[in-house]
Amino acid sequence: MSSNDTRPAAARRTFLRALGLSGAAAASAVVPGAAAAQATAKETRAERDKARYQPNSANVQAYYRVNRY
Repeated sequence: MSSNDTRPAAARRTFLRALGLSGAAAASAVVPGAAAAQATAKETRAERDKARYQPNSANVQAYYRVNRY
């Protein structure tokens, strides 16, 4: 094996190592954001128990008006 054969392999290894490190850095940057999103997405007990469907709301009435068969 000549010295020219080892250069591309070393360059490839360096490239893949940098690629792996950048992927790990990106993943660690995403994790705190996901935790914050889950914390803000939690509903209180009152929000979970409230009635969600309101048949007299403007949106529901418009839906029924538009989709009459």
